[in-house]
Amino acid sequence: MKDFSTTELNDYLNNNQPLLLDVREQWEWDKCHFKNATLLPMGQIMSNIEQLDKAQETVIICHYGIRSMQVARYFDSIGFEHIINLQGGIDAWAKKIDNSMVLY
Repeated sequence: MKDFSTTELNDYLNNNQPLLLDVREQWEWDKCHFKNATLLPMGQIMSNIEQLDKAQETVIICHYGIRSMQVARYFDSIGFEHIINLQGGIDAWAKKIDNSMVLY
């Protein structure tokens, strides 16, 4: 498991296309989200775990990086191979990389 800052992830996305997995709630997603992200709220991870590929590189995203860290650690513990946690979450991304995103 890796932790990427917003700058590291921004640079990384220039040459890579991992799954962007957003673990926030629908109402949060509706406010702002990454363009090609997939929404799977944290509370629905367990019931949908079989839909995810353990070998696929996956960036976990939440609001501040706390929920995403919990999900990343869980994924790491059950054998997911390439997990990246976005430090500071979408809030940090909106402040440092994409100021067109709504802050909440």
